[in-house]
Amino acid sequence: MTRCGWATSSPAMQEYHDHIWGKPEYDDQQLFRKLVLDMNQAGLSWQTILNKMANFDQAYDHFDIETVANYSEEKILALMDDPGIIRNRRKIEAAVHNAQLVLAIQQEIGSFSDFLWRYVDHRPVINHFQTQSEVPTHSPISDRLAKDLKARGFKFVGTTTIYAFMEAVGMVNDHLTSCICYEEL
Repeated sequence: MTRCGWATSSPAMQEYHDHIWGKPEYDDQQLFRKLVLDMNQAGLSWQTILNKMANFDQAYDHFDIETVANYSEEKILALMDDPGIIRNRRKIEAAVHNAQLVLAIQQEIGSFSDFLWRYVDHRPVINHFQTQSEVPTHSPISDRLAKDLKARGFKFVGTTTIYAFMEAVGMVNDHLTSCICYEEL
């Protein structure tokens, strides 16, 4: 069976590729979780984040948006001392800040999911790439979404991070046309 080339680097990457990456996600909490994980990946490999994913879930209270939005300075300091996650104060504070903004979007629009998915008319963008070198690191849609998130005050949401997020949550299908997951999605 053929997979996207990046998925063959480890069993964990293969599992992530086959069962999570690119599958449309609509749950606000899971979307927030993935956004925080992608924010933390900035400057690191996805394998690093994947290896720490269970620790992230535990440390960030399973990414309950309201809980994270109300983290105290004590909780931030505890996260800074947790070797099981990325201990970057700016990224930790951004997760708290962004959780507060997700709550505001939920109040305004009804759900974070509706806010995000409207950028792709509520259906995945299906690309037809044959090689990994064809897959972009951003797109006009990720540029616009990143700009809009930044205008709302979100942090660590550059267009490359947002494009990776869009791929991961299935807003964009960037599985190669030869990949076993391409047709399924």
